[in-house]
This record gives sequence, structure tokens and C-alpha cells, in this order.
Amino acid sequence: MRDHRNSTSMPVAPSRMPADTASRKKTNAYAAVAVDPDTGYMTPGAFELERLFWHGAVKYTHVNEVFPNLYIGDEKTALERYGLEKNGFTHILNAAHGRWNVDTGAEYYSDMDVEYYGVEATDLPSFDLSQFFHPAADFIHKALNKSNSKVLVHCAMGRSRSASLVLAYLMIYEKMTVVDAIAQVLKHRCILPNRGFLKQLRQLDIQLALERRAARDAENDFDKNE
Repeated sequence: MRDHRNSTSMPVAPSRMPADTASRKKTNAYAAVAVDPDTGYMTPGAFELERLFWHGAVKYTHVNEVFPNLYIGDEKTALERYGLEKNGFTHILNAAHGRWNVDTGAEYYSDMDVEYYGVEATDLPSFDLSQFFHPAADFIHKALNKSNSKVLVHCAMGRSRSASLVLAYLMIYEKMTVVDAIAQVLKHRCILPNRGFLKQLRQLDIQLALERRAARDAENDFDKNE
């Protein structure tokens, strides 16, 4: 078994935001931002994002499939090795790794054919979860590209830390906006990322929109020069 472990002491992954003035400008977290006027999409303000969770959700259960072969679960799900094996999980991303969280680790699953990835995060608005958005998304993406894989992303309750990492994956690899990613997960699971995580996901939404715009502009410039 391979143990992919991160901790808060690890350096932040290099930013992929384009090095232009607009991308570096600090935005008002509570104001909508039209990063890409060509599409008409606006990244909502933090308060508007919170409102998306006010309209009810499915009944809370321990684990739910929120995207094909991608599940969000809680501590109880992660600790039941027999259930994990019976349901065919092949990859586990623990968004609450560590002694004071859900202290499993690769050794907990040593007698199972499971690939483990640990993110040592606390469910506090001040915690910088964004440093793990791309590494966690990479792990999920690589896992889902393998045949017969099933990925469990969990924390303690399966509502904030794990949900935020799954939302980041959907935004980075499935090209969803933060609004579409939230809607996708809410159809299947009751989630509620804390306010700080929502602000970080909002920044990711802006960053990805800038990258898409820059890529499209570069492609258009190339076509003009052909």
C-alpha cells in the first residue's frame, strides 16, 4: 500500500494563477466578480454562495455517491474496514488525517488493497485548505482514471473538509463552476463547508476562470497568426 500523506507543515503547492494584474488583485469576498465577460458567468460573493445551502438537501446519511465512483463519507464509514472492503472502495482520502482528527493512516488499512492519502486539516474558517485543493484533486483524478476504482473522501462528519476537497476536484478536473459543483453534490449529500472554505473555493473559481480565459485568448491569438 502506498501512503500519500500531507500535513499543514508542507509547502503550499505552486499557484497556477496567470501572472497578470487582475489575477493578483485582492477581491471583495462578498461581491460577485465577472472574471470572463465572454461567458456571462459571474463568481458569486461569499454570502450568495452560503445561500445555496439554505434550500434544503437530501437526508443526512453516513456515505453518499456524489459523482460516478466518488463518495463523500464520515468517520464511521472510514473506520468500518469490513464495509469498505465489501463495497469495493479502492482509494481513501482522509481530509481529517492526524492524531487529533480521524487518526487512521495507511497502517489502519494495511491488510486491505486500498490506496490512502491523508490531509491534515482542521475544520476552522481560518485554516488554509486551498493548499490541498490541487494535490487532493490530482489524487482523486488519478484514482478515478483506474478501472474498477471507487474513491471515498471523508472527514469527521463528511460535510465541510471532505466536501470542500470534492468540490475543488469537480472544479479543477470536471471544469465545473463553484455553483455547478455545489449543485452537483447537494443533489446527493447534505454538505456545509465552513465560511472560510467557501471563500477559498470562490477564489479557486476566479483563478480557474482566469486560466480558461487566458487559454482561450492564447488560442485565438494563435489562430489569427496562422
